[in-house]
Parts: sequence; C-alpha cells; structure tokens
Amino acid sequence: MRRYRSGVGLEVELDSLAPQTSTLVAACALDWLIGDPVYAAHPVRLMGRTLSFLEDRLRAAGWDGYGGGICLFVLLSSIWVCVASVAVLAFHAVHPLLGWTTHALVVYTLVALKDLIAHAQRVGAAADAGDLAGARVAISHLVGRDTDRMDAAACRRAAIESVSENLTDGFLSPIAWYTVAGIPGIVLFKVVSTMDSMVGYRTPRYRRFGWCGARADDVMNLLPARISWLLVAAVAAFLPGCSARKSLHVAWTQHAVVPGPNSGWSEAAVAGAIQRRLIGPIWVKGALVTERWLGESGDPEAGSAEDLSRANRLVVASGVLFCGVVSSILLH
Repeated sequence: MRRYRSGVGLEVELDSLAPQTSTLVAACALDWLIGDPVYAAHPVRLMGRTLSFLEDRLRAAGWDGYGGGICLFVLLSSIWVCVASVAVLAFHAVHPLLGWTTHALVVYTLVALKDLIAHAQRVGAAADAGDLAGARVAISHLVGRDTDRMDAAACRRAAIESVSENLTDGFLSPIAWYTVAGIPGIVLFKVVSTMDSMVGYRTPRYRRFGWCGARADDVMNLLPARISWLLVAAVAAFLPGCSARKSLHVAWTQHAVVPGPNSGWSEAAVAGAIQRRLIGPIWVKGALVTERWLGESGDPEAGSAEDLSRANRLVVASGVLFCGVVSSILLH
C-alpha cells in the first residue's frame, strides 16, 4: 500500500471505492453475458456463512433478541464492508487497473438479473414442453408456496411474480446503493438483503432476532421499489402488448395487496403493464393463504407462454433503462 504524505493522497485512494460509470457498465454486461458466478467463495455465500457463525456465537452468549439482531447487523456489515473496501484499495495500490478490475468484479457478483430471468425461463420451458412435474420443481426454486396444486399456467404466473418482485432487490436496489455510496453502499445492501433472507422471519425463533435485518431491508428497498414502478411503466409505453397507463394505475392502487411495504410496487406495475392478473389462489403447507388477484378486474389471468415472455422482456428492459439512467448520472 502506498504511503501518503497528505490527506489529499488519501482522498485520491478512497476515490477508487466511489461509483464509476465504467465499472457499473462492465458489471452489468458481465451479469448479462455470464450470469451470477457459481463458486464456493462467492461473496454472498461467504456472507451467509459469516452470518451463521455470528448468529451461533450471539445466541450462545444469550443475545437472541432485538439486541442480538442489531449486534449481528453491526458486526456483519462492518466485516464485509471493510473486507470489500480493503480488497479494492489494496489492488488499486498495486496497480490502478487491478483496482478497477476488483471493483468491477465486486459489483458484478452483487447484481443478479440474468439468473433471475434464466430461472423463469426454465419454468416456462418445462411448462411449454408439457412437463408439469419439471415446471413445479423449477418454480419451487423461486417461490415458497405449495407446488403440487399448481398447473402450468400457475407455474408461469408464479414465475412472473418472482421476476417482478426480484427486479427491485436483485438488481435495482444494489445499483441504487452503489450509485449513492459506491462499494460500501452495494456491499451494505447485500449484507442487509442476506440478513433478511436468512433471519428476517416472523417465527418464534426470529421474530425479535431478525427484526433489525427485516426492517433494514425494508428501508433500503423503499425508494428503489417505487422507482421500479416508474421504470416499468416507462418501458411499457414502448413494448408491444403492454400498457403504461394500467401499469401506473394498478401499482398505485394495488401495491398493498402484496405483503410488505415494497414488493407490491414492481409486481403490481408488471401486472398492469402486461395487462394480466397475477397471484390468485396460493397454498402454503396445505392451507389456502390467499385467493386475491392483482391487476385490473377486466384483464385475463396470466399464465400463457407469451405472458411470461412479455414479462421477462419488460423486466430486462427496465433493468437496462435503469442502468443507462444511472450511468448517465455518474458521468456528470
């Protein structure tokens, strides 16, 4: 690591952690060309292992309530923001190109759009081939509902719901926080997202311990979720078979149909945009948890192959538009 004789030098070094148009574009391009890399040392996997280790230690010390959850957030975020930041700074000190490459790879591993679409396409491919069992297995990797009652249309519909919901926390939110705070911002968001997915449950075990992670996830997705509404509607204005007007209206009036403060915005926006109804009967552990539909009452139920393809195109185009807008902002 270079030695600095003034605070100016330190500012220049820390600038390597700031958001950059070139690294964002490179990361998004890699995600679309390659998809999420699968290897044991993937940062999100390592975050999950670190979380499990810390959770065990905190619970063993009797910190299994709200305080323990807050402590978990502080420790996990401190560790991983420091690890990622130091890695970028260290490689940048060796050579700026190495620093840039490390920076781009960190961002690349923390955004996921292609894999989201690929999962949905596997559901569609099985359903299109008449392989209902295969479609049910494929959709079980995306949703936590009973799949044995689902027909091909319900499997495709659930895939649309999944890509719509995950547009925000899988792609828009990490990019938004990267834009706001660079490497520390995107890593912090992924730490919070990992906490929400692992401990953010309203079960006796996690109701108090997971509260901090769940609420932090709500806060960090708050603005990106509402941006997704406008993005989807903007794209819908130009895609054949889509309606910007319905997208705006359905999301504004029905976003609260989906539990939680954020998920409903992108899901309702997509329902309106493709002019189809989503959700419908959902069974979990043998119990019917909802029969409510999301979308305009006069629109047909989603479930055809074209419905899924249109939703995938809409989500991808929304992601590309957001990346383009953010890149333009960073250039200035």
